[in-house]
Amino acid sequence: MRDFLLYYGVFAVYYVIAINSLYFIIMLFSFKSIMGILKSSIYSRFQTLSGSEHVPPISILVPAYNEELTIIENVRSLLSLNYPRYEVLVVNDGSKDDTLQVMINEFSLVYSEHMPVQPLLHTSKIRGVYHNPAFPNLYLIDKDNGGKADSLNAGINLSHYPLIASIDADSLLEKDALIRLAKVYMENPDETVAIGGDIRIANGCKIEDGVVKDIRLPDKFLPMMQSVEYLKAFLGGRIGWSAINGLIIVSGAFGVFRKDYIIKVGGYREGYPGEDMNIIIKLHKYMLENKLPYRVAFCPDAVCWTQAPDTLKILGSQRRRWGRGNLKNMIEYGRHMAFRPKYKLFGMLTLPFNILFETLNPYFRITGLLALIGYTMLDMTNGYVLLIYGLLNVLYGMLLGIGSLLLEEIAFRRYPRFQDIVKMLFYTILMFFGYRQIGVIWRFLGHIEFLRNNNSWGTMTRTSWQTKGSENISSLEARS
Repeated sequence: MRDFLLYYGVFAVYYVIAINSLYFIIMLFSFKSIMGILKSSIYSRFQTLSGSEHVPPISILVPAYNEELTIIENVRSLLSLNYPRYEVLVVNDGSKDDTLQVMINEFSLVYSEHMPVQPLLHTSKIRGVYHNPAFPNLYLIDKDNGGKADSLNAGINLSHYPLIASIDADSLLEKDALIRLAKVYMENPDETVAIGGDIRIANGCKIEDGVVKDIRLPDKFLPMMQSVEYLKAFLGGRIGWSAINGLIIVSGAFGVFRKDYIIKVGGYREGYPGEDMNIIIKLHKYMLENKLPYRVAFCPDAVCWTQAPDTLKILGSQRRRWGRGNLKNMIEYGRHMAFRPKYKLFGMLTLPFNILFETLNPYFRITGLLALIGYTMLDMTNGYVLLIYGLLNVLYGMLLGIGSLLLEEIAFRRYPRFQDIVKMLFYTILMFFGYRQIGVIWRFLGHIEFLRNNNSWGTMTRTSWQTKGSENISSLEARS
């Protein structure tokens, strides 16, 4: 037994080395790409583009379920974007609160009989469409509850333009975010099927009329942890994966897609908590099977600010849902596409990486740690093996976290104060002493929920952008 525990523990050590080495290689691709992105951002004439007739029109889809506290600021933010031609379609997904009424009241919307409907994708029943000529590019769609994927499909059916953007109702876009994504698309419009934007945590920022006026790091512990976590995931990871066309996810909070290809792959999949990953996998699959040249891109300087959960209950619900979505997608697509040359880099690298180092990560980490603890208890003289395991996790994690902060400082500098950098560095180190470990447990619990056939969205809270510290509202979204 002691030898088995030792061998398995050593395997866990090598597993940690392998996963973090691959993360480090992906980050190197991020560093390789960042200078080109920075030069492009500096020399691009976004103001000229924002008035150009050549910029493709975009339909912005905003799925909303019980979003009365955030929806007005979200829509104000979207209506003030620097973009020549676009429309905003808010899809009220059978909300139980006053989401529908606050939208109608705020923008004086009335029931419209002239909104064209293209029933290209099956959705829940549309109750009505509301419009006000004073806001010509704003539409409110009211429908029966069917889930986020169903809401996005309804928005696609009623949209007018060839590009669609998906935006969460608790998120705010920077004024030039959409034009930056459009620039990436215009570099290669024939091959670009999806572009993801950068997601940042808005907790602690000063918001006025749907605009982030003063960027500040969160005051609370959990949102601050998520700030450095997102920085590592988006800057350290997605830039690199995008550089090799291996991106497996475009965040549901902010992304732009070609509508024709979304329709060709059947739209968003109902019953998938990870609908944002699912749609990207389906796009990869369709393009590769039909031998079409394509790319799924990431634009790190197109920023979307979103609210982060500030309690363990809500954060845990979110992370378990992510775990369920990841596992469900890997079971359905991984077994058919992974390690198959037909699917090129996506099948030979992206999916195997996700299966081995994301989906199976909780099992190897938890069992490996338990094995080393058990071995150490049987033979205290070899406790250094457990120490090595812990140090590898912390040191590698710190290296990757510091690399992400360096990318932020080189290219973007959204947090100009020196104390902000020091704070982020401190939390980058702190997250490896409890936060990362509980995250692994949440992912494992998400897998258990999947085995129990739990497809609900979970409990989420929203806080009004208007008043700092205002009362939260909770909703349990039992979506199938």
